[in-house]
Amino acid sequence: MEESLLQSAVRKNAAKIAELLSEDFREFGSSGRIFSKAEILAALQGEDPDHHWSLNDFDAKQLCESLVLVTYCATRTSDHSPPAQSLRSSLWALREGRWQMIFHQGTKIPAT
Repeated sequence: MEESLLQSAVRKNAAKIAELLSEDFREFGSSGRIFSKAEILAALQGEDPDHHWSLNDFDAKQLCESLVLVTYCATRTSDHSPPAQSLRSSLWALREGRWQMIFHQGTKIPAT
């Protein structure tokens, strides 16, 4: 589910994103801003379609029966800008029989 959120087709599908994010979702963005579910849905609709995402160093730790912490390094590439990397973490909660992301944080990795 986490990896699907990096795919352009899913990122542009507001219904799919709404399904994967909990109503009380919060994101601490790499910009330092805090985003709600509604703000993420709106931002993804305006996202540059030339951005491509990949991930590495993926790890998932089950914290309890209904909560999983996911961490990884994401790389965004585009024809219009140099690659950008960020460290990512998400909390996924099992609610009413389905997994939903309740929290996400991105931290930029400075270019070297």
